Amino acid sequence: MLMNKIAVVGGGTMGTGIAYVAAQASCQVTVVEPNERTAESMQRALNEAADSGVTRGRLDKEGAESLLNRINHVFEVNDIAPKMDLVIETVPERLDIKFDVLGKIAQRDPAIIASNTSALSIDELSKSVADPQRFLGLHFFNPVWSIKLVEIVVGAQTSDETLIRAKAFTEQIGRQNLVVKNIPGFATSRLDLIASLEAMRMLEGGVASAEDIDRAAVVAYGHPIGPLRLSDIVGLDVRLDIARVLERAHGERYAPPNLLIDMVERGVLGRKTGQGFFQWSDST
Repeated sequence: MLMNKIAVVGGGTMGTGIAYVAAQASCQVTVVEPNERTAESMQRALNEAADSGVTRGRLDKEGAESLLNRINHVFEVNDIAPKMDLVIETVPERLDIKFDVLGKIAQRDPAIIASNTSALSIDELSKSVADPQRFLGLHFFNPVWSIKLVEIVVGAQTSDETLIRAKAFTEQIGRQNLVVKNIPGFATSRLDLIASLEAMRMLEGGVASAEDIDRAAVVAYGHPIGPLRLSDIVGLDVRLDIARVLERAHGERYAPPNLLIDMVERGVLGRKTGQGFFQWSDST
């Protein structure tokens, strides 16, 4: 049941994290990332994660080097070897982009195809693959190397065998799994987004500063990170895309605040641009 040959399509924040934890579990990982700058950023993040593992005593130097050597970068989906055990796409939350990528992945005929979508319909996305029985959602959380949960989203045509193998993979990489139905936003995205949007409305209304709103979530409720800082890490453009999907599905309680819309229109996208609700010095 072990999966040894894994591919991740998309070398952004989520793809980098998934590649790392899969390699940590001794998988051979291929990452598809066509943008050279993003690929360079991915390699830096992988190196930093491995170095951190050594510093914390979780890896020795040889183990860190071996882990990084198990991750291979390619530029095109067609460069993925055929018949992989699992291919996970982590491209932006746009239906047209995901359709194109998933169709190309299906041509490589992996045993399982998964989407890391946090909001889009698995049944809708399954229309882009030849065999929807082998397709499902594997929703990881940021930062992937720290959060020990994967949300498994089962589509109408996902086979029992695919679900069993997906559960086994999450256990293989040291994660707990949560199986949910294919309802927009699933479980975790709905909980996460509603808190983030409310925090933005509070900031917009002058209730408190971004620092104090986040401190309330961390100190009073024990969250590891505040909703505004987390939104910066996820990407404000990603937050906006998901909010619009969930607004269509569940109504105005998921309507994006004007503050979020304005920031995205101005290109203020959070950590990746160096500025969001907070300033960041490690933007790429």
